[in-house]
Amino acid sequence: MTAEMSVEPTLPEEMRPSRYIEKVSLITGEILDEEILPKQLLVQQHRDYHLLDIHARRMMSRVVRETGSPEEARKKMRQLRHKGRRAAEVIAKLIGQRDVAKVSKALFGLKEKEYFFRFKRPSVTTAEITQRPAELREEAREKLENLSGKGRPALRVLLTGGTGFVGKEIIWQATRDDDIAEMIVVIRPRKVVDRKTGEVVRVLSPAERGERLLDRLWLDTPETRAKFSFVAGDVEQPNLGIATEVLEELGPRITHVVHCAASVSFDDPYEKSFRANVTGTLNALRFSHAVQSMPGSSFVAHLGIETSYIHGRKVKGLAREAEVVFPRNFYNNFYEATKAMASFETERFMLEKGLRVVQLCPAIVIGETKAGNNRGDTKVVNAPVNLFGRAQEALASQDGSWIARSKGHMLAKMACVFPADPTAELNLVPVDRVAAGILAALKKPAAVGERIHLAGDHRLTSQQIAQIVQEELGVKVKLAEPTLHRTVTLPIVTKILKAAKQDKIAHALDKLGTIFAGYSEWGQPIHQVGNDVRVLGLPTPRPNTEHVFRLLCRHNRFVQDFGKVHDLDEISRREKAWWDFMLGLEEETGMPVGAIPADKFHTMMDDRLDTTTFTLLRRGEA
Repeated sequence: MTAEMSVEPTLPEEMRPSRYIEKVSLITGEILDEEILPKQLLVQQHRDYHLLDIHARRMMSRVVRETGSPEEARKKMRQLRHKGRRAAEVIAKLIGQRDVAKVSKALFGLKEKEYFFRFKRPSVTTAEITQRPAELREEAREKLENLSGKGRPALRVLLTGGTGFVGKEIIWQATRDDDIAEMIVVIRPRKVVDRKTGEVVRVLSPAERGERLLDRLWLDTPETRAKFSFVAGDVEQPNLGIATEVLEELGPRITHVVHCAASVSFDDPYEKSFRANVTGTLNALRFSHAVQSMPGSSFVAHLGIETSYIHGRKVKGLAREAEVVFPRNFYNNFYEATKAMASFETERFMLEKGLRVVQLCPAIVIGETKAGNNRGDTKVVNAPVNLFGRAQEALASQDGSWIARSKGHMLAKMACVFPADPTAELNLVPVDRVAAGILAALKKPAAVGERIHLAGDHRLTSQQIAQIVQEELGVKVKLAEPTLHRTVTLPIVTKILKAAKQDKIAHALDKLGTIFAGYSEWGQPIHQVGNDVRVLGLPTPRPNTEHVFRLLCRHNRFVQDFGKVHDLDEISRREKAWWDFMLGLEEETGMPVGAIPADKFHTMMDDRLDTTTFTLLRRGEA
């Protein structure tokens, strides 16, 4: 075994990828008894970034833009690779080099693999894979009917991740769902630290944190707040860290567990992603299985909130809801890889232990449909939009000397270069659609055993996103070839920025390059959708992605001041005024606010909302 294949000494047995994945010879079809390192799951490990490789990718992008056919680009690449191999064979023969692969890699950046990865099959029969979900669906139907009696079902839901972006929306929508009698939110105590001394000033209890959360969600009536309770816990601990006496009291009445807690950091190391996404999921599954097994249990189902990007870099064919195969083009990051592992653990608990489970897989989640409110979220797509907005402010600034303004202008121009192929597509979904799907699944026994994509059927290209950003923020974003930018341009730009003592901007650009490295190239996965409507009964048409992205830009610009408003209480106050303003505008115009052109929206906003004090001037006229 080579040094590269040796097991990382700090990686515990239970965290090794080989628990979920096996390596198979392309030549013999045999399973190779070799340890799999986490880095081997990522596309970066299998890229050379050779000069000719970069040129080939640029050429493929051009073919896609000219022909509109990704398959034509793949065909061209296959032809180029074939010619490269033939040329390498000839050159190797001329120079007396027996290792053709070595010549091929040195001259053309071509890496040949004699193996592929695949996920391990569950230890059940093919018949059980079909029969078990059907049996569990029937059990769930009976359980739900028993809860209903002659009236509406009284659902008592335990929620993890309630303080997160999606979790907050679940709580917000649960207040308006009469079928939900109680929602128990698992939440950790929080230390309040003095920024200057680093000392712990006080510890906020789960109850205190819960009260603050409800305040920030504008849930102020006693009747509404009575639906929610908050218990101390930690998803990375057995039994979700819930005290035994609390569990004994809660367990028999819990009807559903919604496991929404996860890491959404695309640049976390493998171990951290694994603990958050796999260990947390295992703890939640064991918890649900224990609750389901209690005598007299009311338990109906466990809902695992995954991601549609568990399919990784699938550039050919649909990413199907019913199956997950290891992507031949690997994963973009450890977030995707560990979420896929978590999905297989969920499936295993269903097939091997009889746990009634539903898997819900959102695409890239952004602000809600009517106003773009995101409860203070600044991650993923929000991050580059905020960076572009701050860059535009620097470009427009007249403060300081001529030299200072010129310097600021140059730095802002650098920040407005983004690594993205114009044809690359992102699948964005508003958070209210995701939460609506989750709450619908509580009452749909047919969802048990299903994997359901909560995604859009209209994706935005990088070119469309850049155009909307220019219209909404006045920022002209220059799209750069992703591979060339990441390997050549970005290191130079970050070095210049650091020399100019702009470490924050340099770090932000470097982080964005890392986060969006895999999502900005052409040939992004196309996620199959259908179960959201067929199984959950969600309405069609699905949300208009362009409208929702425009709302994201407007919200980030005016409500969050491009990420500079950090206080969650202040964001809540602003979002309430923004919400009332947007609903009034929708009433007045009779159309979704995201459909109103940018210039007209800004004009209408001027005499309806004071964005300095963030107070409503007038709600609008019906």
